[in-house]
Amino acid sequence: MDAMNRREAIGRIAAVGAGALTALHGGGGVAIGAEQTAVQSVPPPSNPRFPNPPTWEKELRELAPNVYGYFQGGGPGRNNVSISDAGIIVGDGGVMVIDTTTAPMHAKDFIAAIRKVTDKPFRHVINTHHHGDHINGNQFFEGAEIIGHPYCRDEVLKIANAGGPARWTRREGWADGTEPRTILPPTTTFDGKMTYYYGTTVVEVFPMLPAHTYGDLVVYLPQHRILFAGDIAFFYVAPFCQNAHPSNWIEICNKIEQMPVDRIVPGHGPLGGKAELAEMRGYLALLKGEARRRYDARVSAGAAAADISLGKYDNWIGPERIIMDTQRFYLEFAGKLTPDVDAEGIRQATEEYNAAARR
Repeated sequence: MDAMNRREAIGRIAAVGAGALTALHGGGGVAIGAEQTAVQSVPPPSNPRFPNPPTWEKELRELAPNVYGYFQGGGPGRNNVSISDAGIIVGDGGVMVIDTTTAPMHAKDFIAAIRKVTDKPFRHVINTHHHGDHINGNQFFEGAEIIGHPYCRDEVLKIANAGGPARWTRREGWADGTEPRTILPPTTTFDGKMTYYYGTTVVEVFPMLPAHTYGDLVVYLPQHRILFAGDIAFFYVAPFCQNAHPSNWIEICNKIEQMPVDRIVPGHGPLGGKAELAEMRGYLALLKGEARRRYDARVSAGAAAADISLGKYDNWIGPERIIMDTQRFYLEFAGKLTPDVDAEGIRQATEEYNAAARR
């Protein structure tokens, strides 16, 4: 792939700037998930030296008796922004839901798929973290207790209290414009480990953080060696670091790779396992090393992102996220990392990237 063509394609994001980050935190229109920030663009050309990632279809897939992963379709040439995965566990008295997707039509499709395998009531909703593409559907799982980390609740409350339209804005495949819009935070929080018993299935819920955010929860089924990892795992999709502690995220991936886990349901991408998690960890580790060298050489974050090649990861979904991710590593290197999104820093890095791309 021609490097300048890639840079020119990524440069189209400049006009978006920090405005989309405002939408992430509860601005007007459809509540936007973590994956819809200042990195909206036409995908750059693929790199012919490396294979493209696979394509995967939408499905509710049985992973073990009474355990299902819900995978929304994705792959090259598809709009994967804010298209997140989820899951369910069916017990004697009800259903545990793991994340609730990003928009009314997504949530209703998820519920329709659930109703093909069980008519039991929704009992618990686990929010793996606070981003809209994982919590916006909470309102549609009526009767369920919503559970999350305290940080997750605080951040969802910020979104809810920021206001917004009374109805979801019409968008093809997302909302028809008639659905009332209510952002519901977790009503139960914990920062240790909770164990649920859904029939014979042992369900362990515990934090692994900070990683993608400072409030990440995972759902682990030790009997079946299955992990619902939320956005700690991005398979064939470039990870978003806007709320992340990226170096600690790498270490948490290492910890998961030491766990007795065979299958991992990621927050984005198809079903995978430790090999796919290690590959995603490789993206973060490679970018950290490349970014550190340029940081030490006093190259700006955006110019560094324009100069870095990630090889096979250039073909992952959303390669333009290198701007945001490099800027986040720079904050870490400078000792200025906080849980919050640095919208202004991302905007500035985007401008620096564009300037470097024009040279």
